[in-house]
Amino acid sequence: MKLVKRFLNDESGATAIEYGLIAALIAVVIIGAATALGDSLIGIFNQITTELGGTPAT
Repeated sequence: MKLVKRFLNDESGATAIEYGLIAALIAVVIIGAATALGDSLIGIFNQITTELGGTPAT
């Protein structure tokens, strides 16, 4: 009976899952920010290349 109570009161697994969810959320935010920033930078570099007389990247 003590073993069952100890198992039901053990929250270490829940904590690990919470940390995993937080890490996944942070990864999604970083990927989204990098994608948005990357598209913006490509546009800026293509504009600079065009103004300098070069061929913009695709």
